[in-house]
Amino acid sequence: VQLQASGGGLVQAGGSLRLSCVSSGLSFSRSTLGWFRQAPEKEREAVAVIRGNGGATYYAPSVKGRFAISRDNAKNTVYLQMDILRPEDTVVYYCAAGSHPIISMMGTNAWVRYWGQGTQVTVSS
Repeated sequence: VQLQASGGGLVQAGGSLRLSCVSSGLSFSRSTLGWFRQAPEKEREAVAVIRGNGGATYYAPSVKGRFAISRDNAKNTVYLQMDILRPEDTVVYYCAAGSHPIISMMGTNAWVRYWGQGTQVTVSS
């Protein structure tokens, strides 16, 4: 299984970016997919998660209303639309894929089986 993330970059505060993650070797439509982020010396945290086969979603409180996760099963791709970006959103973002968690576990990494490489997002003030 491979997950290839792209779309990071430098943007001014208040701006937007869209991250993409293309997968291969995965039963994509049935997989839970997510975006995590990790700041230096901090734990990796779930940002947005979408389950397969119905697509229940989870958002971290800090991004709710600003970020949106979506999936295109025909393209084996998961997206993270990030709007109204803030300097504190500056970190490395990782895409993830895995099993079908219960709702209460969606905000954890317990369901993750595969990680993509990180993509840096930098928001200038």
